[in-house]
Amino acid sequence: MENTQNQKKLAVVTGASSGIGYYLAHEFAKNGYDLVVIAEDAGIHTAADAFREHGNLVHVVQADLADRSGVEQAYQKIISINCPVDSVALNAGIGVGGASFDKTSLDQEIKMLHLNVISTVHLAKLILRDMLQKGHGRILITSSVAAIMPGPYEAVYAGTKAFVQFFAEALRAENIDKGITVTALLPGPTETNFFRRAGMEETKVGHSEKDDAAEVAHMGYEALLDGKDMVVAGSIMNKIQTAAAKLMPQSLAAKMHGRMSKPDSPDKR
Repeated sequence: MENTQNQKKLAVVTGASSGIGYYLAHEFAKNGYDLVVIAEDAGIHTAADAFREHGNLVHVVQADLADRSGVEQAYQKIISINCPVDSVALNAGIGVGGASFDKTSLDQEIKMLHLNVISTVHLAKLILRDMLQKGHGRILITSSVAAIMPGPYEAVYAGTKAFVQFFAEALRAENIDKGITVTALLPGPTETNFFRRAGMEETKVGHSEKDDAAEVAHMGYEALLDGKDMVVAGSIMNKIQTAAAKLMPQSLAAKMHGRMSKPDSPDKR
């Protein structure tokens, strides 16, 4: 076990090498938390150096959470630190879209299901059990405004986010009276690598103006500390879109979403 006599509160952030996860880790670091940061790519080591500039301890796990062994590797690192996890941001996720379901890659979609859904459930179960023993903890789960309506041209991705949204809400209801808060973070289109990696650059939403990832992360962090059930982060349009989608028929919401996510060029369909 590592010497933890002088350790601060500990936060765990997945998908911390870039995008929203990177800025979530910065939020924890600048507010006095030690960190366990997790990502698949080697960029997590460079990111960790930036987090350490706040004067805290940063433990790095380079692991593929889409693989069960990657989740176990991350958890073993967490427990080896011998410091209770105060907060965890389950943020790691990818997208697949920009083409109709019959044309998207099944292998990529299965990996996305493993990362967005299964790894979130797996790591949440392991960390929540430890939090319950201590009677305190905060969990932030990155959902999406895509979670509240069907998502043509990103059907599986939207399905994964609908899952984690309802998963977060259910966990909150189960544990709110046990000292554990669960907060869902619902970003809209955000300036990250998401659209390039998802194959959605040549869509209306891919070309649209996007929210700042640092601002989205700050809103998520503040909501987590306030113990809120969820926060629709970013522009006011995200809040309007989310509210409207809850009121309109799902068939109409799907059409609206589809117009934004459908490829612009015929050869991309």
